[in-house]
Amino acid sequence: MLDRLQAMATTAEDVDGVTFGDLGLGRNIETALLELGAIAPFPIQAATIPDVLAGRDVLGRGRTGSGKTIAFGAPLVELLMANGGGKKRSQGRGPRALILAPTRELAMQINRTVMPIAKSVGLFTMTIVGGVPQGSQVMSLRRGVDIVIATPGRLEDLARQRHIDLSQIQITVLDEADHMCDLGFLEPVQRILRDTAEGGQRLLFSATLDKGVASIIDEFLPEPAIHEVAGEDQSSSTIDHRVFIIDHRDKIPVIEHLVRRDGKTLVFTRTRAYAEQLADELEDAGIPATSLHGDLNQSRRTRNLERLTTGRVNVLVATDVAARGIHVDDIDLVIQADAPDEYKTYLHRSGRTGRAGKTGIVVTLIPKQRQRRMTDLLNRAEIQAVMVPTRLGDKHLDNLV
Repeated sequence: MLDRLQAMATTAEDVDGVTFGDLGLGRNIETALLELGAIAPFPIQAATIPDVLAGRDVLGRGRTGSGKTIAFGAPLVELLMANGGGKKRSQGRGPRALILAPTRELAMQINRTVMPIAKSVGLFTMTIVGGVPQGSQVMSLRRGVDIVIATPGRLEDLARQRHIDLSQIQITVLDEADHMCDLGFLEPVQRILRDTAEGGQRLLFSATLDKGVASIIDEFLPEPAIHEVAGEDQSSSTIDHRVFIIDHRDKIPVIEHLVRRDGKTLVFTRTRAYAEQLADELEDAGIPATSLHGDLNQSRRTRNLERLTTGRVNVLVATDVAARGIHVDDIDLVIQADAPDEYKTYLHRSGRTGRAGKTGIVVTLIPKQRQRRMTDLLNRAEIQAVMVPTRLGDKHLDNLV
């Protein structure tokens, strides 16, 4: 097993009293961040922003919800402005910055954060993702854009069709770099990076940045600054991890009991079919629920997610398509109806709660025969969890709702 890359650690105490202006960001960007609710820098932001502004290649590791999007998005905008970005807004101009993400949900989530920051200084962003017609994306490129947020597949498609020229890309960000490699995007990412401007700046951010991305680092980031956030791992006090050992026949009744409450809950399943089945069973039990998985087209996925964000339903049942890039305020309970097979999936699922210092609970349901595998997975993820034999009616279930 490859060891994690060694990083410079930053704690919350290290950045106490530091402002975004202190880090080198301009007043317009500071104001935009304040409107986004970013009052002061989180540790990952304070650690990485100065190095990004200095033009260095950066590897940033911080737990999901620690503020990585602002950590790369805000200085990226500042750099474009510092290098004449405000004077190069001609019709049909090609992008000078690229943010790559493994899923369309994450790409759109990134855009929701970066767009207002860019807009504050007169720059424009756009998303290039699959699952939607390419026509509107081509039209946006023809009008001109400064920052592209994209998934690798659709970006390569448009590049092959000569709708986008990557040769002027000066700054490239890989968000969730390890997950892109896990999904088989290593070679497309390498091809894309080779098509960007020679000597351009590269930034890699992830919650689980390890040597799985070694080939990208070796080729494109010869001397990166490596940062992580100390004290913000998944076992921190903001998230309470519990494993309930149950009989298979009790799974759905236990889930129904746990989600029958006022708060927002995200339930993870292994398959699309089970996500639909479980959402339907919860609805039949009088619990407002909806689903999110790969069999749904983009409009359905967006609509179902909005039902949770607006409070029309309290439960979203999802496959791992939702494990990365889905941000919904105030999800305080994550239930893993099907335990994950590897620790990275556990980390990113559980990262949907306890975000930005808020508290949350992660409950994983397993059969008795999976205890050893679960223990190994938790050790790999460096998670301390309470493992409890559970039956419907046990008092510890009531303590969660």
